[in-house]
Amino acid sequence: MVNGLNTVSGVRMEERSPGSYRINIRGSSLRSPFGVRNIKVYWNDIPVTDPGGNTYFNQFAWNNFSDIYIHKGPAGSMYGAGSGGLVLLSSLAGRWQPGATIEYITGSYNLQNVFVSGRFGNKENKNVITYAHNQSDGYRVHTNMRRDNFSWISQVDKDKYQFVASLLYTNMYYQTPGALTLAEYNSNPKSPRPAGGGFPGAINAKASIYQKNFLAGFSNLFRFSARFKNTTTLYGAFAQIKNPAIRNYERRNEPSFGGRTIFNFHYKSWNVLYDVTVGAEVQQGYFNTKVSKNRNGNPDTLQSNDDIDNTAFSYFVQAYTGLEKNWYITGGLSINRTKVEITRRNSYPVTIQNRVYKSELSPRLSVSKDWSKFYFIVSVAKGFSPPTTAELLPSTGIISTSLEAEYGWNYEASVRTYLFNRKLILELTGFYFKLNNALVQRRDSSGADYFINAGSAKQHGIEFHAEYKALLGGGLFRNFTLSSDITLNNFHYGSFIKGTDDFSGKKLPSVPSSVISLLSDLYLRHGIYLRTTYYAASFIYLNDANTAKAKPYHILGCQLGWKKTLKKKFILNLYAGADNLVNETYSLGNDINAAANRFYNAAPKRNYYIGVSFNLIKTTNKNN
Repeated sequence: MVNGLNTVSGVRMEERSPGSYRINIRGSSLRSPFGVRNIKVYWNDIPVTDPGGNTYFNQFAWNNFSDIYIHKGPAGSMYGAGSGGLVLLSSLAGRWQPGATIEYITGSYNLQNVFVSGRFGNKENKNVITYAHNQSDGYRVHTNMRRDNFSWISQVDKDKYQFVASLLYTNMYYQTPGALTLAEYNSNPKSPRPAGGGFPGAINAKASIYQKNFLAGFSNLFRFSARFKNTTTLYGAFAQIKNPAIRNYERRNEPSFGGRTIFNFHYKSWNVLYDVTVGAEVQQGYFNTKVSKNRNGNPDTLQSNDDIDNTAFSYFVQAYTGLEKNWYITGGLSINRTKVEITRRNSYPVTIQNRVYKSELSPRLSVSKDWSKFYFIVSVAKGFSPPTTAELLPSTGIISTSLEAEYGWNYEASVRTYLFNRKLILELTGFYFKLNNALVQRRDSSGADYFINAGSAKQHGIEFHAEYKALLGGGLFRNFTLSSDITLNNFHYGSFIKGTDDFSGKKLPSVPSSVISLLSDLYLRHGIYLRTTYYAASFIYLNDANTAKAKPYHILGCQLGWKKTLKKKFILNLYAGADNLVNETYSLGNDINAAANRFYNAAPKRNYYIGVSFNLIKTTNKNN
C-alpha cells in the first residue's frame, strides 16, 4: 500500500518501521508522529476514524478492499471535521465474480505474506471472506512485525434496498526501534535507538506495539421511489493497544460506536438535474488510557489512569445541479461539534477536564464545465479539525485541553484534457490552503510527543497527473501504460512565534517541496509482463527552525511476471521483483521536531521478493 498510495500526486504514505504508517495529504502529517490523523477514513461506508480523530490504518491488509477513493483537502461539507482529506475504501466495487484466490510472497528480511480470499453467492447475495498474514524481521534491528487479518463482507441486493454487512478483525505486533541522530544514522542506519539521557535503548525497553482492532457494522440503502432514497450505517468498534516505550508503558482500551444516515433526492426537469443530500453522523467513544513505568517491557508503577469520553456530531447538506451545456454546480454546508471529557482517576481528588469544540459553518462550493475532451473545475471549501485524543493526552501524560482547533480555507482549480482518442489523460491542479491555529508536533528528550498551536500555515501547491494507454497490436508487445504524477509544494508558516522563537516564514517540516512518481506497465505475448516504478522526493526539513533536513532520495523498483489462464477457470500468476534497486539510504518516516535531533528512521536498502498467486473463477449461469 505504501508504494501504491505514493503514486498519487499530493499524497505521501510513510512507514517509520514495518506496520507503523502515516498518511500525508497535502502536508497533513505535520501533526502525526505516528498513526493517521486529520484524515477521515471510511470502509464500506463505516467510519474507521474513531470519535477521538485517530485512524488505525495499519489494521488493513490490501485484500480487505478492491477500490480506494482519495479526496484531497477539506471534505467537511459531507464528512465532518477534518481539514486534511478523505479516504474511502470499498470491498465490492467494480466487477465481482465467485471464486477463490490464494497468494504467497516471500523475500528479503524473512518476508512472509499469505493472502486468501473466497467469493461466493450470486448477483443478489455477494459474499467475500479474506484472510491475510504478514510478517517480516525488518531491515533495522528490532523491527519484527506480524499481522493477522480477517474480514467478511456480505451484500444483499433487492428491488428497493441494498444491505451490506462488514466485519474486520486484526491482531498485530510490531517492534519500534526508535529514531536516530544523523551521526548514528550515517554510522549504522540499521541500529535501534541506543540508551542515553537516563533512558534505556529500544531493545532493553522492549519498545513495541501490541494491537488488536475489531470493526463491525452494516449499511442499508433503501429506495423509497425512483427519486428518493436513504442510506443508514450503524457500527461498533474496539481497539486495544499495549505500547511499552522508552519512557513508559501505555495501555489503551478504546470502544466506540456510531452511525450515519443520508437522505438523497434527485429530479430532472427540462434538461436540468437537481440532487439534494441531507444527513448526519454521530460517534461516541469511551476510552481508557493507563500509563505506567516501563520495567523491561512490563508495566510497573502506575503514573496516570484516564477515562476519555469522546462525542462527535456532524450535520450536513449538499445540493448538486447539472445545467445545460454541461455546467455543474455543487454547494455543501456542515455543522460539527466535538466534545471531550478527560477524568484522571489515579490521584485524589479525581480531576475532570473537558472541552467542547464548536465549528463555524464549514461550506464548500464548486463549479465545473465539461467539454467532452476538456474538463474544468474550481472550488472553495472551509476545513475544521479539533485536536485528536492523542493530541489532547500525548505521551508526556500532560492533559492539553487548552489546544485550539485548526481551521482554514482551501481554494482550488483543476483542468483535465483527453487526447489521442482518450489514450492520453492530462490533469493539472493548483491549490492554496490557509490554515489557522495549525497543530504542530514536538518531541522531548525522552521521545515523548506533545503538541502546540502554530499561528498559521500557508500551503501552495501544484499537482500534475499524466497517463497514457496504448494497445500495441498482435506482435510481441500487447499493451503499454505509462503514468506520471508530479507534486510541487510551497508550504510555510505565516505568523508563528512561540516564546523567544520566531518561525514566521519558515518552511513547514515533513513536507518535500517536490515529488515525482513514474509507473509503467508493459504486457507481452504469452502472459509476460513488466512493471517499473520510480519515486523521487526532494529534501525535507525536519524541524520548525529549518536547521535540519533529510537529503533527497530516488527509489527504483521493478517486477517481472507471468500470468496464464488455464481452462478458462484458473489463473496462475508468478512474479519476482526488487525494491530500492539503486540501494539508497533514506528515511521514510522522520520524527519531526525531535529533541536531541533524533529524526531518522531508516528504510530498507535493496531488497527482493518472489510471489505466486492462484485464482479460481467459478463459472456462473444466466441467473447469477
